[in-house]
Amino acid sequence: MPEVLGMSDRILVMHEGRLSGEFNREHATQESLMAAAVGKQHSEELVV
Repeated sequence: MPEVLGMSDRILVMHEGRLSGEFNREHATQESLMAAAVGKQHSEELVV
């Protein structure tokens, strides 16, 4: 996960075949990415 955060400008996360999160580098944390990956993403954290 640190490698993804270190080299990405934007990160898209999928859960069960659907986009569950889109994060800019400055808003992405390991916790927010993992929450999106397991389907516990809150809509106010989704950056589209």
